[in-house]
Amino acid sequence: MGKFITEEGLKKIKDELENRKVTIRQSIANAIKEAKEQGDLSENAEYSEAKRQQAENEARIAELEFMLKESTVVKYDKTSGGVQMGSKVKVKFDGSEMEFQIVGSNEANPSEMKISNESPMGKAFMGHAKGDKVEVDTPVGKMKYEILDVK
Repeated sequence: MGKFITEEGLKKIKDELENRKVTIRQSIANAIKEAKEQGDLSENAEYSEAKRQQAENEARIAELEFMLKESTVVKYDKTSGGVQMGSKVKVKFDGSEMEFQIVGSNEANPSEMKISNESPMGKAFMGHAKGDKVEVDTPVGKMKYEILDVK
């Protein structure tokens, strides 16, 4: 079973993959060519650095290609009032309001308020609708959230 991903997440992976295959590969190839022209490669820091960048770039390309192969794009169902992949969920917790987006695990980014459908909060919110009160098991105990809106 692969990972779930939103259409937005799929586009980001494809864009990064294209950039790495075309632009970054070419600039690294140019750096390697220039470094080779400088002569002795055994003490050539530019050559060593360019080869390191090349290996790193190729590893990331392989990782992105694997993600594409193993991911299942989940389309947002506008007819469902419940929380699902891609949903933006506005919640009230301890008197303050927050808005999260439910995304696939490889898209999760807490600083952007994007939480994984596999995280404790993501799992707890899935399927719930506006007005529901949801308890989330966290490392510090149960936390209660009220779902104010789902879009």
